[in-house]
Amino acid sequence: MYFAALLARTEDGWVASDTELDDVESLSDLADLARDASVNEDTVLAFIEQEDTWFGIVRVDGEDDPRVFVSDAASAARSSYGAMLTDELLGKDEEDDELESLDLDGTEDGEPESEEEPSEDSETVPAGPLGDSDLLADLGMSAKELCALSSEALTEIADTLGASEILEAVR
Repeated sequence: MYFAALLARTEDGWVASDTELDDVESLSDLADLARDASVNEDTVLAFIEQEDTWFGIVRVDGEDDPRVFVSDAASAARSSYGAMLTDELLGKDEEDDELESLDLDGTEDGEPESEEEPSEDSETVPAGPLGDSDLLADLGMSAKELCALSSEALTEIADTLGASEILEAVR
């Protein structure tokens, strides 16, 4: 189960909205969705979380390239939306990706692989955080603090931003 929300910065603080990712197939699609939620091309944060297994943050500032952080790349790579983020961070092309298809709940189709035969994906995706861990530094959360988060991470991030009540309202 995924939770996804957008936090858009405004002159009056943050505005949160939950969002459906059904039509999001790439980081570019997610960035466009964030830009649509932007007020005066200000900062928008897209939060994606899969049941306290991993979380991802995509930061969009106007027309700048999106900045991405994933809390646990290996776990995220096993889910559809997480794979979209980790593939982008690792520079994988969709054409190169001939791995088994993933269901949107993050499980693989078919039988799980045995532990003796690691998939190509597990060899190339690092365990732990991946991406731009400084993407929230100017908003009050250091890279060290961001990388140390685990469960309730999005709530802690929103609390640091002064937007915890707003985020919880869309949860």
